[in-house]
Amino acid sequence: MNTRAVARVHLLVSVELTLAGGVLAALCGLMVSGPAVAVLAGAVTGAGVLAGSVVIRRRVFAGFDRAAKDAHDQGYAEGLAQAVLLGIATYGAAVFPLTGGGVSAGERSARRTVAYRISADDGLPHAVRTAAAAALEALDRGEDREAAQLAVKDLHLAVLQLRTGPDAG
Repeated sequence: MNTRAVARVHLLVSVELTLAGGVLAALCGLMVSGPAVAVLAGAVTGAGVLAGSVVIRRRVFAGFDRAAKDAHDQGYAEGLAQAVLLGIATYGAAVFPLTGGGVSAGERSARRTVAYRISADDGLPHAVRTAAAAALEALDRGEDREAAQLAVKDLHLAVLQLRTGPDAG
């Protein structure tokens, strides 16, 4: 959402309401008591409408800022969860290679280190973090390919659940 455009529209509406309120109050004051009351009524009413617009503006834009922060945090968590899934999948490919040669011990250690470092990030949601820990534990044992694949599949489902939300499917 373009909050700059919304802010501009809100400012224009506030100015129009302030002017309309002030002019209407001045006309009523002029008809009732004369020019001195007209000036006073117009100024007081205009100031009141302007103060109300400022209070409403702060509330509205605080909601926009909160929504933008929530969206940013959710996007960061989704991206981090995808990175965890990718890191653990590459570590899993090093533990259980599809080809006969596989990877060297140094590369396997490097992939393991990367997977653990990404999985330890504080921005990672709890469900993904626990699924990642289970997958890393299964891969570290390196004994049962099917158990490790099942743990990585559970991690994938946790990441997918994060992306689609709790209400999806």
